[in-house]
Amino acid sequence: MAPSPRPTRLTTRLVDGLVCAYAPTADALGVLTPATAFHPVPADEALAHTVAPDLTRAYYTTLDAAVCVTPDGTQLWRSRFEPAASHAHGHRPDCQLSPDGQVLWIYRPDDMAGRGRPDQWIAVDATDGTTLAHADLDTAGHGGVHLAHPASGRILLNVGEGQDATTVYHGSLTDGRIDLVRYPWDDRCLIDVSPDGHHFLTVDHAQHDLTVHTFPDGEARFTLSAADFGHDPDTTCLEWSGGYLDTDTILATLAGEDENEEDWFRHYRVHARTGHIHGPVDTHAAHPYDVRPLGDGSWLTAGPTGHPLRWTHP
Repeated sequence: MAPSPRPTRLTTRLVDGLVCAYAPTADALGVLTPATAFHPVPADEALAHTVAPDLTRAYYTTLDAAVCVTPDGTQLWRSRFEPAASHAHGHRPDCQLSPDGQVLWIYRPDDMAGRGRPDQWIAVDATDGTTLAHADLDTAGHGGVHLAHPASGRILLNVGEGQDATTVYHGSLTDGRIDLVRYPWDDRCLIDVSPDGHHFLTVDHAQHDLTVHTFPDGEARFTLSAADFGHDPDTTCLEWSGGYLDTDTILATLAGEDENEEDWFRHYRVHARTGHIHGPVDTHAAHPYDVRPLGDGSWLTAGPTGHPLRWTHP
């Protein structure tokens, strides 16, 4: 499986306190060198992060703000989450830039932060941080994960409520408001969106199975359990990991214990449209969550210096 001839999508990592942005070309394998590195504002702890398509700006969240900076750390704007969080732990704001780079989407876990209000989903102008729209969510999340839909411009948001539930939304900015749609489940975790935007992948909150859904309606295309991979479902689970290796291939992550009570994990290639299981693949991952498919036939794992390693399947 050869990588795409086009540059892969942008990705970021926090390395030695810097927000590093990577835009590898098709033949760039092994340890990646950042295309640009951004200095957060001194005293800021960058949590979630994303970068502009032209690599001139980085955006990150702290416990109490969303911030935009240039590579040298100059702050261009700061959108504060008021009031300041009354709890230092247990919540993690998230952010994601729209595919066109115009709107920064921010998830605020305000309930867990002790702000005395529901969680919020906010769309701000990426240029100056002006709030364009916001929506109250019926969640009390510890954190959220955004995924940008590659075709429609919509954004998907997974809100994790710990052991209680997980909720998945998709939304867009329409006529000065957030057009918000909640999927009708509270027991599925969003993992990835297909490169063509036609499908998305979830894993059961209790880790019993994975499901491929059509977008945007969420209808299940197929579901696979541990038994379908030839493993005992009483001792094996589907991890909240993996994703779209390319439009036609999913990486599924299974983990369990062997007869000696030793932990193991394995990644499998699955046909993304039929559910046919091709077999295991060596991803060179150090643990079940140390793999990030890029959708172009390649994936990333963590390197020894913090910079990612890029791999392809022969």
